[in-house]
Amino acid sequence: MPNFVEVVLPLAVKKTFTYRITEEQDVLLQSGMRVAVPFGKKKIFTGLVIDKHHQPPLLYEAKEIQEVLDEFPVVTPQQIQLWTWISEYYMCSLGEVFKAAMPSVFLLESETKIIFNPNFKGSPEELNDEEYLIYEALQHQTQLTLLDIQSILGKKTIIPLIQKMMQRGLIQLQEELHEIYKPKVIRYIRLAKPFHSEDALSQLLNELSRAQKQSAVLLAYFQLQATEKKPISVKKLTEFSRASTSIVKSLIDKEIFEEYFLVEDRTDVESTVTSKIPQLSEAQQIAFDSIKNQWQSYDTCLLHGVTASGKTEIYIRLIREILENGKQVLFLLPEIALTTQLVSRLRSFFGNSIAVYHSRYNRNERVEVWQQVLEHSPKAQLIVGARSSIFLPFHNLGLIIVDEEHEVNFKQTDPTPRYQARDTAMVLAHLHQAKVLLGSATPALETYYNCNSKKYGLVELHERFGEAPLPETLLVDLKDKYKRKKMTGHLSDVLIEHINDALSQGEQVILFQNRRGFAPLMECLTCGHIPQCPNCDVSLTFHKYKNQLRCHYCGHSVHKPSHCHACHSPELTTKGFGTEQIELELASLFPKNKIGRMDQDTTGGKHGYESLIYQFQNREIDILVGTQMLAKGLDFAHVSLVAILNADNMLFFPDFRALERSYQMMVQVSGRA
Repeated sequence: MPNFVEVVLPLAVKKTFTYRITEEQDVLLQSGMRVAVPFGKKKIFTGLVIDKHHQPPLLYEAKEIQEVLDEFPVVTPQQIQLWTWISEYYMCSLGEVFKAAMPSVFLLESETKIIFNPNFKGSPEELNDEEYLIYEALQHQTQLTLLDIQSILGKKTIIPLIQKMMQRGLIQLQEELHEIYKPKVIRYIRLAKPFHSEDALSQLLNELSRAQKQSAVLLAYFQLQATEKKPISVKKLTEFSRASTSIVKSLIDKEIFEEYFLVEDRTDVESTVTSKIPQLSEAQQIAFDSIKNQWQSYDTCLLHGVTASGKTEIYIRLIREILENGKQVLFLLPEIALTTQLVSRLRSFFGNSIAVYHSRYNRNERVEVWQQVLEHSPKAQLIVGARSSIFLPFHNLGLIIVDEEHEVNFKQTDPTPRYQARDTAMVLAHLHQAKVLLGSATPALETYYNCNSKKYGLVELHERFGEAPLPETLLVDLKDKYKRKKMTGHLSDVLIEHINDALSQGEQVILFQNRRGFAPLMECLTCGHIPQCPNCDVSLTFHKYKNQLRCHYCGHSVHKPSHCHACHSPELTTKGFGTEQIELELASLFPKNKIGRMDQDTTGGKHGYESLIYQFQNREIDILVGTQMLAKGLDFAHVSLVAILNADNMLFFPDFRALERSYQMMVQVSGRA
């Protein structure tokens, strides 16, 4: 009987597709392996095999798969079960979940290539100017992409022209598959074998006595070899000797050095265990024992501990027990900003057994983490990541910790699948017979309800670590302050006085304003017109540093207008305030102090968060202004004052969860003090 496979394609199509396979492929193929399959007339997609059977499709003729892309499954059976549940529960197709879950490198791209048709019978003289430009380019290059043609012609709309040229038989399309992932290859050098003896070496040094730069590089190599006790890369040698790569190349050409290449993990971070597992206080020990007792009756337990109560120390003790049993641990965090501080802390306890997975990693790094988890590598026993890390191919998961479980960032809003990572983590844990620990100082209402209705276990921790008192909260009536003219910009006299007190004692200050940019809108004083985004129909935020109006949904930006676009009046003003405006006001009030700003604009790039957090921890920044990024989970020893600016804005946000979220945000940000 003919053999068939069910294949999931990374498309928003409800059903799976059946493809015919040969007997040889039937022996090789397993569920969870990727295959290249034809789809439609021209397209080729990467599909995932989820089943093998002998039933031909009823509505169409089954095509043959083109190629088997894996030697072993890259997706586990538990992952397929989880993805099926996500597609049913969050009402989307399995293909959309597959596309979101897999690193983009695993999904081979079918890229349209345009090639010259050797059977073209026409003459070049018959072609118009644009057609002739493409014809000429194809005489020099064997193939062009659509982007190449756009740049040659200097315009974006090229599809009608391509279709016309295809009809005339001048060009034809060629579909090609590209494997994008490339392993990171490092270039190393070693001394050539003829110079391993002392005599040959001394003779070599005599010969190089006139070539001082080459001699210096050779001596630097011996210095490194004595201290490093490991392979020496060309990059390391050039940095250490402060020489150019051309000098190293000339030594390779003279056959004094031999070069060789090694594949290296992009995610490797050299770290050693420097700290002992922390001793728990009496309250923490009671909570630790209670969690283990609750897990006897419930798979999920909520640790409700006040801010700075030492929840992380409890997590570390639990992680150690699970790792000692040879199982994997997933530590979910709501913000990439939190991973920086937490990972450096965890590395001091667990060394190199930690893998990090989030969207700021590039696609090659994500593939390497995926493979480490799949192979049950010692480098990926503890996985710390944002919500997307629930899609990793775990084999032997023992515990999932969801820190700050109330956070709205655990919910994916766009694109599909719109999953809630906290809830999905519980399904993932159930598939692996693992336990879940939710941690928060301000649990979500539904989580607390589930505890009261005995669906989850509940453990409470009411005191701060070291019996430190909770911060005193002071309310300032801004309406009264404005009336009495006691405001400087957007800061009250009470706040300025407290900031001065904190700074004079050598302490640090955090100012929280949950709106980035300089001002949320710009308004014409003559006609009241407010510039809006043409794509999203929302007001554009003014960013003073870049002198532009920006949409915070789609990224559309325009230069700051000099006059109103509706009535041409030059009378324009800004309304409201964001982090940029507060930063400028603080700089004028406290010119001798270093002011930092932490929002999406200042934390671009993979290491944006790290440098800001590192500077604040090392007390290089005195006052840090920021959005909700700095409100949760971060631990700064010298912060004695936290200010929430214009707190009413959060309370009256048009959202049914506004009061719940305002409370959570205020408690979390005050917990940094």
